[in-house]
Amino acid sequence: MKILIDADGCPVVKLTQSLAKSLNLEVIIFCDSSHHFESDYAQIITVLTGQDAVDFELIKHVEPNDIVITQDYGLAAMVLTKGGRALNQNGLIYTKDNIDQLLFFRHFSSKVRKSGGRIKGPKKRSQGEGNNFIKSFKHLCNLAAKEE
Repeated sequence: MKILIDADGCPVVKLTQSLAKSLNLEVIIFCDSSHHFESDYAQIITVLTGQDAVDFELIKHVEPNDIVITQDYGLAAMVLTKGGRALNQNGLIYTKDNIDQLLFFRHFSSKVRKSGGRIKGPKKRSQGEGNNFIKSFKHLCNLAAKEE
């Protein structure tokens, strides 16, 4: 099991590294060339800037029971099909039971925006969401460890 982070725009990169390091888990950070990350623990893979370039590179590295940190529903869906586990920065665990609804809402929101409508954006991140992330991260690590 390893931890893969879709790092572009991810507010929990450092927290994830810290949690993974405490559990002695490998971490790989994926970002595009418009972002810069440094780490004394994680491997960093930087790809050229381009639509979904980071997602496609990350998905090449996913193996069953790996945990991917992402806020991208499309990437999360691909992770699930490869037998990986996916988690967002607020502690939402993506599953086969919720991914279709999330993808549908993303599609619906896109259609509303394209027709000139407006969809309210996410609220400011709270401390509670950070705690939810930690709890969900540890839960997924325990599940993956039992299956290995």
